[in-house]
Amino acid sequence: MAVSAKAVSQPKKHIKMSAADKTYNIIGIIIFSLVTLICVYPFYFLFICTISDQNLVDLNLITIIPRGINFKNYVEIFSVQNLANSAFISVARTACTTAVSLVCTSYMAYFFSKQNMWGHKFWYRFTVVTMYFSAGMIPEYLNNRMLGLTNTFWIYVVPAAISVYNMVLVKTNIESMSPELEESAYMDGAGYLTRFFRIVLPLQKPILATISLFTAVNQWNDFFTTKLYITNTKLYTLQFLLYELLQSVQAAANQITTGNQGSTITATGIRYTLTAVVIIPIICVYPFIQRFYVKGLMVGAVKG
Repeated sequence: MAVSAKAVSQPKKHIKMSAADKTYNIIGIIIFSLVTLICVYPFYFLFICTISDQNLVDLNLITIIPRGINFKNYVEIFSVQNLANSAFISVARTACTTAVSLVCTSYMAYFFSKQNMWGHKFWYRFTVVTMYFSAGMIPEYLNNRMLGLTNTFWIYVVPAAISVYNMVLVKTNIESMSPELEESAYMDGAGYLTRFFRIVLPLQKPILATISLFTAVNQWNDFFTTKLYITNTKLYTLQFLLYELLQSVQAAANQITTGNQGSTITATGIRYTLTAVVIIPIICVYPFIQRFYVKGLMVGAVKG
């Protein structure tokens, strides 16, 4: 005789919380709310300062609510010479370097995960050592110059093609996979490239999203590479342009004011607005990757 689902279903039990548990939860909510406020407020303060009256900002009269709301800072800051081109270079650099590093680092990790690779242990340890020891800035500069990378876009891409730390994370994650997945493809005649791109890589989405975030943030924020290797202004990144403007922020404010009669933008306004322009893209991208972030680190950090 069939038993209905209602007959076997158990009634939900409501666990009554004690006064101590309720107090603990309330204290936890208060603490985490304060921590969240501390983390979010600097970004909020930065934004309201960019859209408030600059005279009030200079007098430190803006704290919580924006006053004299206007978007002149954003309109006028984009009139700074070479800003649009620098933004394009930063976006192109971040996208290209992240894609190249993702493929190269993952492919290197895939081969180091193969125990039958010739000299597997030696080459893996030799590679990991470079995380702790390097030749130094001067040999690295000379090497890149001899390779003809100075004053070219490829100086942003080629040196960052491999990240040993990210490679270790991906390698550990690949080793946690079931070997039967590859063995079945090998029996069907699939080579290394086919197995890597069609089987291994699609199963690494969490860890790939994690290292993509690492690489993209590092590339987006970096300005020292431009300072060291680039003299062509057409290859300046947004971050380097920000660095230069911050070095002569008052002159930049005068330049904008001279070119736009009636402008009220100030040196403080330039600092706030350029900082906002640089961090807003990363803030917008992060929520889409964050759901993979913790899972990717946990899976990649512990071998199953």
